[in-house]
Amino acid sequence: MKAGTNTSVSGSGSAANPYVISADVPCQTVRSCLSAGPGVEYNAATGVIQADISSQTGNNLAIRPDGLFVPTGAATVNVGCGLSGNGSASTPLQIKTGSWPYPCSPATAGGVIVCDANGVLRGEPRGKVDYKDTAESRIYNDVIVPTGTSTTPVDTFSMDVTNTDTCRPAQVFVEREFDVNFTLPAGAGAAYGADGDEMYYVRNTGTTTITNIHTQTTKVYRQSASLAPGATTTISIAVEIGRGQGGATYNRIQSVIRAIIIAL
Repeated sequence: MKAGTNTSVSGSGSAANPYVISADVPCQTVRSCLSAGPGVEYNAATGVIQADISSQTGNNLAIRPDGLFVPTGAATVNVGCGLSGNGSASTPLQIKTGSWPYPCSPATAGGVIVCDANGVLRGEPRGKVDYKDTAESRIYNDVIVPTGTSTTPVDTFSMDVTNTDTCRPAQVFVEREFDVNFTLPAGAGAAYGADGDEMYYVRNTGTTTITNIHTQTTKVYRQSASLAPGATTTISIAVEIGRGQGGATYNRIQSVIRAIIIAL
């Protein structure tokens, strides 16, 4: 085997000493195959290939004996809403904040921001205000009004209230209304109320029977309750009737319960 232009051959061709062919290709022969590209600079005249370093303000690049690297905190970033800085050592990337306008300390009264499972920043849960009411009318067969100097519980009305907020406890404020129909013979009297509080008394001072006399009264958000997240409680009204005299009877009780559920 003979050598050719820019090539050489060594070895005898035996198994112990095989042929080895070497080639010496001049640079100008392969320069036409090289070109520059994004991030690469090529000088066809000298054959030098090097990094194409950006000259835009804020870009950072360092060259060490073992090559190029980007210093920690020096990478330039595109800044969107809520962020500032370019990531350099002199202008670090940070969250834009406002001024705390309250007399209390943000360390004790400030809210919390967390990162969810999808990498999205989230604030604390929104407050909730719910409302529920129920109205019921019950008929009785002319029941004699209990006598004595005070009222006595005769029936109970209820409504279930649920805190639909799964994060925060709720405060429940309850408004309750009452209405009782009395029939009063001449000279008869009767009263009704709730919670040991007599709210209405009526007496017939005439000479004939008064049928189905009634007046609606209310206790405005007197009752309250605290509910854990997702919990349910039962709001009840025990309607009391008493101070009966002269054969007074009642034949209907109407109740209205309204609740405001506030979770903040």
